Amino acid sequence: MKNIVLALLIGLAAAPLWAQSGATTGGADLDAERARLSAERKVISERYDAERAACYKKFAVEGCLEDSRRRRRLATDDIKRQEAAINEFERKRRGAAALDKLEEKGSSARSKEADAEREQSVKSQQEREQRAADHAAGRAQAAAEAADKQRQFDDKQRAHAQEQEKAARRRAEAPAARQAYDEKLQRAEQQRAENERRNAAKTKPRSAPLPDPERSAAP
Repeated sequence: MKNIVLALLIGLAAAPLWAQSGATTGGADLDAERARLSAERKVISERYDAERAACYKKFAVEGCLEDSRRRRRLATDDIKRQEAAINEFERKRRGAAALDKLEEKGSSARSKEADAEREQSVKSQQEREQRAADHAAGRAQAAAEAADKQRQFDDKQRAHAQEQEKAARRRAEAPAARQAYDEKLQRAEQQRAENERRNAAKTKPRSAPLPDPERSAAP
């Protein structure tokens, strides 16, 4: 049992940061770590979408997009490395558990001293597990807070970009709206003039009738 634990810890010492701090024992909550990485993937995807939208408003669009893709690739590669560390740790844990079962089958003939040594090893292992779990919980909380701050920042950036877009649209539509308003006033003025002309024609007095030619010729 001691050799198995020692080999497992040596393997983890060369693993990424997650394996060193949050997954040093079989008691680590791997599902929680996978959920955290999934949430980080979502944050990366949302941030990338927001950056791409912002890039299209800039003059150097392609360079901006390339920088955004590079940042997303680096962040995604880091998540992949952590996922690989989780998978490797889980594989080693299963192997250690299988070896542990084999060892337990042959432990019936061991002395009380060996049993006491195993008990002490398990106790030490549990203490290490607790410390690792506490560390992992702290890292998970810090990651959640960082993700929340990033979401708030992205929301502000998105809202600002939307306001800028609305303002630009209003500026672009202002000349057409002014022209439409002027045309409306012109039509109203023409209609008013036409109404006045019609009203004047209705109220104009009739001219006197022409004299009768026969009456004018009589002596």
